[in-house]
Amino acid sequence: MTQTPNLENQVEQFRASFTRIRDEMMKMIVGQKEIVEGVLVAFFAGGHVLLEGVPGLGKTMLVRTLAEAVDLKFARVQFTPDLMPADIVGTNIITEGEHGRKEFTFQPGPVFANILLADEINRATPKTQSALLEAMQEQHVTVGGTQHPLEPPFLVLATQNPLEMEGTYPLPEAQLDRFFFKLKVLFPTADDLQTILDRTTAKDSPVVSKVLRSPAEVITLREVVRQVPMAKEVQTHAIDIVLATHPDNERATPLTRKYVRYGASPRGAQALILAAKIHALLDGRYHVSRADIDQAAAPALRHRIILNFEGEAEGTSTDEVIAEILKLTAG
Repeated sequence: MTQTPNLENQVEQFRASFTRIRDEMMKMIVGQKEIVEGVLVAFFAGGHVLLEGVPGLGKTMLVRTLAEAVDLKFARVQFTPDLMPADIVGTNIITEGEHGRKEFTFQPGPVFANILLADEINRATPKTQSALLEAMQEQHVTVGGTQHPLEPPFLVLATQNPLEMEGTYPLPEAQLDRFFFKLKVLFPTADDLQTILDRTTAKDSPVVSKVLRSPAEVITLREVVRQVPMAKEVQTHAIDIVLATHPDNERATPLTRKYVRYGASPRGAQALILAAKIHALLDGRYHVSRADIDQAAAPALRHRIILNFEGEAEGTSTDEVIAEILKLTAG
């Protein structure tokens, strides 16, 4: 496809903004380049992210740094078993008007931010988790029968600890499906630990510069992503990958048939395509390839595949299932 000068400018502007934000975040985040890029891909695709990793790996710092780099309002909620839905979305309180008249006034909760960190989301009860579900999917909350819209852009980055399961409430499949990506935050290497200690125990600390100046800039860059064209055969490749995660489908692979109870939803295909469009833009292309789809498969699908009892018992991971699907659908 021949690009017009305007399209070329848009692609270059997107790449430049993405790269500058990533570089600013890497001033604070050490050795987690793939995680930083994954969060940014979801951010520009308009999707939410589930970050899985043990405490102390910089997940909170990553989210806060993103908010600083794009100059958006940031809020953090520490999820606990006694957290109530009103603690997140807000509540109606009684106030006194000008003439002494009592009236209800809506007091917004921390969800009324552009970037919300839901820390240890699996520690809250399902009732409280579901309060966040409406905000994630509908971009508004309902309190006292009244809808209150959230200001775009709105992004939820939730964290969960994969080790300590006592006293937690696993996220239901419906809520997991609302997350665009699930990213696994790994423990840093020895060299990365050296850098972390150098940065965090010295007198001076890095300063993050603002790359974007308004929510409107974010929305404009998101629109560039959705304009990227995709050939029918590439879209079909994404569909084939998603269908291969369903054990009763003719495209299912051996691991899928043996270990998977239920496969990815259509939201998985949407995530594959939007992430692939961003990978193409970052590569300086205004068209999507099959490799772009494959690159997005693991973070887009790993939380949308539900293993059966045999898969859980044998310690099979959804990443293994996805890897086999990519291998068998290559060509």
